[in-house]
Amino acid sequence: MERVAVIGVGQTKYGTDKPETFHELVWEVANKALDDAGITVNEIDNVVSVSSDFWDGRTISSMAISDTSGAFGKDISTVEGDGTFGALYGMMRILSGSFGTTMVVAHHKGTESSMSGITNTAFDPLVERRLGLDAVTSAALQARRYMTVSGASEQQFARVSVKNHGNALRNPFAALPLEITVEDVMASPMVASPLKKLDCSPVTDGAAAVILAAEREAKKLTTNRKRVWLKGVGHCTDAFRLGDRDLADTRALKKAAKKAYDMAGVTTEDVDVVEVYDAFSYMEPLWLEGLGFCDDGMGPEITERGYFDFGGKLPVNPSGGRLSANPVQVAGLAGMIECVLQLRGEAGRRQVKGAEVALAHGINGMCGQSHCVWIMGK
Repeated sequence: MERVAVIGVGQTKYGTDKPETFHELVWEVANKALDDAGITVNEIDNVVSVSSDFWDGRTISSMAISDTSGAFGKDISTVEGDGTFGALYGMMRILSGSFGTTMVVAHHKGTESSMSGITNTAFDPLVERRLGLDAVTSAALQARRYMTVSGASEQQFARVSVKNHGNALRNPFAALPLEITVEDVMASPMVASPLKKLDCSPVTDGAAAVILAAEREAKKLTTNRKRVWLKGVGHCTDAFRLGDRDLADTRALKKAAKKAYDMAGVTTEDVDVVEVYDAFSYMEPLWLEGLGFCDDGMGPEITERGYFDFGGKLPVNPSGGRLSANPVQVAGLAGMIECVLQLRGEAGRRQVKGAEVALAHGINGMCGQSHCVWIMGK
């Protein structure tokens, strides 16, 4: 199988009330990615848009940004959900043999949407939707179940928030960098027990883009320093209804992670840096268990240095994670971009020394119904 590389990346500064339109956000990141790769739009074969009619408030959301993403006269298609799945589709298009390069672009304006209203429609319309369930209240159910199974405490979840908002202070793209304490998190307003305001990610606007290239094109178009290889990927989906799964059982993530590790030929011990989906504080330790970085039901400990301690030190979400910026459609792509920057040695004050292998993780559906795991390397 031919290898695929990321050869260019671009992202906006994420914010809680950005004035730019969808088109302007996409124009910005598409051009940043092209400049980063050192190529022109003429060298892009096709475009994958990570967007949603619900969030955009219009039908066929990818069509409206086709010009600004460089898709005019080319093929563009849409993936709904987390940006990691958009990258997966982009890679599959290249591996089909039909394309040599793919622009994957994601955009989201949460401040122009109704988070509760839109995520409520993700549930079964006959029963669950009528209960008023949405992304936050369902996450609270999952957090409570995880606490019951693992013995984890609200204070432990609060340490995740402290760590990630603190990491965001070194990330110029983050929307919500904060210097806070566990006491601050615990004292923040209750949103849905056991989740407080500072346990939850902010409503966020922004966009991101990556350019993928087949090995033959990557070596022709870019220098070796710019190439980050997609070494392994795995994805898996669990049951739709919340009542059909144990919300503390990460079985779909475990399968996705195993596929990614096996394809890349690595183990958790080889991973130098992780960007894991953490729209809510409890998710970080829960997903880290599913990824195999710690034993089920116990969760890792967070050290004062802001890393998780597994007998060693593993940098997790040095970008600040989704707790510090969560433009929903963009989130996973932003995590992949952070991994690219870390592997290139371009992460600035948050750089992980000697990073050779990185893991990026994204989810789709309520409470992590689907998972996508990427292993990336130099």
